[in-house]
Amino acid sequence: MIAQAIKETLEAEGWRVSHCGDGAVAVLRLASEASYSLLLCDNQLPSVSGLELVRYARTLPRRRAMPIIMFSASECSREARQAGVNEFLRKPQDIGKIVETVTRLLIS
Repeated sequence: MIAQAIKETLEAEGWRVSHCGDGAVAVLRLASEASYSLLLCDNQLPSVSGLELVRYARTLPRRRAMPIIMFSASECSREARQAGVNEFLRKPQDIGKIVETVTRLLIS
């Protein structure tokens, strides 16, 4: 439900959003030649955790500089930063910061 709300919010701002409900699917998409400007993930994903996904993304040369936001209810901000996220937002209280954070990371 939160993922759909975030998707709709970002699309309303004019961004194209590709949603993956499973970490293993996200790994395959990151490994592909598809172009992504930013990765927004939760830590609680089926198959592959968000932390594992971030670590994997940072091993891929074409994804190393891609901004990554982790949005999670679990307290893993320290581990997320160590894995390579640019921003960590708490769910649900920081949902209002999504647009501002995405904009800042894509413009900088």
